[in-house]
Amino acid sequence: MPVILPVKGVLPIMGNNCFIAPNATIVGDVIMGDDCSVWFNAVIRGDVNSIIMGNKVNVQDGAVIHCTYEKTKAVIGNNVSIGHNAIVHGCVIADNVLVGMGAIVMDNVQVGSNCIIAAGAVVLENTIIESGCIYAGVPAKKVKNISEELISGEINRIANNYLMYSGWFK
Repeated sequence: MPVILPVKGVLPIMGNNCFIAPNATIVGDVIMGDDCSVWFNAVIRGDVNSIIMGNKVNVQDGAVIHCTYEKTKAVIGNNVSIGHNAIVHGCVIADNVLVGMGAIVMDNVQVGSNCIIAAGAVVLENTIIESGCIYAGVPAKKVKNISEELISGEINRIANNYLMYSGWFK
């Protein structure tokens, strides 16, 4: 059974058709849209501030979403994939974004729509990532504008695949 707990009387709210892996943890002020999935060993901790997730968000194995007490919330748009072991902390991620495996997105970052944060990238505090680009490296920097092929072939493909995968467990 997943760990789903209230914090200070606030229980996470999940939308329709969501899959929560048996060892995932979701606590506190978390609002999750429809068609989301939270995979094995993922942690979504809405204990120190709120976390709002849109529709068709997948939080892959070992990923962590958290915030900073009384300072930053996490707001995640629609059609977002948060890769294995990524950390998303107190930031805003717009629609149609892929956060690669092991990437770290820190407080007060704003990620525009149709972006890829490459695997292993570290996006430093207060970075603003304009829509339609790829950021990579440590610290993360813009490497190029994103092509329509990457939007459909990576961002949308991965989000759609995770929706399909979640159906296998229901």
